Order: sequence, then C-alpha cells, then structure tokens
Amino acid sequence: MPTTTMDPPAPSSRPPQGRPARVLYAEDLRDLRELMRLILQRAGYEIETAADGSEALRLLRGPRADFDLLITDHHMPVMNGLELVRQLPAVPFRGKVIVFSSEIDPAVHREYHRLGVNLILPKPIRPETLRRILAQLLAAAP
Repeated sequence: MPTTTMDPPAPSSRPPQGRPARVLYAEDLRDLRELMRLILQRAGYEIETAADGSEALRLLRGPRADFDLLITDHHMPVMNGLELVRQLPAVPFRGKVIVFSSEIDPAVHREYHRLGVNLILPKPIRPETLRRILAQLLAAAP
C-alpha cells in the first residue's frame, strides 16, 4: 500500500525548542517495540511503547502525556489501532498520528483518513526511511 498523507490535526504538536520529540509507539509484538525503541532513541527521539491500543490510551491520559507523535500498529489485541485513533478526541493528545500495517482493508483505510491520521505506512519500513519521514512530519508547520 502506498504512503498516504493527510492534513495534520489541529493544533500541531511540534516539539518545543530544545527538547526531543516524544513518541508513543503502540505495537503488540515485543521485538518490534524494542527495535523501534532503538531506532528512534538513536535518532534522538524520546520514546515510550505500549503493547496495545488500550495501554497506549492509558499513557495518553497519564501525567506524561505530552507526546508529539503517536505511531500505532493497526492489528493488535485488546484495542486495535483504529479503535485507539477513534478515542483520541477524548484525550488531551493533539499530536500527529502514523499508522503502520502490513495490510488494511480499503474501508478501514478510508476511516483512518476520515479520523485525520497523518500517514498510513506499510510494514516493513526501512529505518532510514522512517527517520526521514518523522523528521519531515515533526518539522512541518501547523
């Protein structure tokens, strides 16, 4: 599936000057969570991970909920990526959103668009491609 761009949700969540962007990554596969942690930490991001959408939602409601970016897998147990994105208006998160998936039904893809997801990226994604996309997305004007 090709990369899809959407208008960013308002307001923007560009990280304040002088602090690294904070990323929340929701993925049910532990090895992928750890790989993403390594990739993003080496690129200078601060990252927290969640094992499913429910855990991600709890973090988005927590005391350190000042995330600039949410990256979520679509296929997860307990609460999938679409269910998580549907819950975002009810939490203080106003950052940008990327959805990863190896496959998404066209109707689900359209629903993500309707909900204002910034990007839908196919799995797998090369680390250098991801770093470039994140730098562009987080540097984008509101």
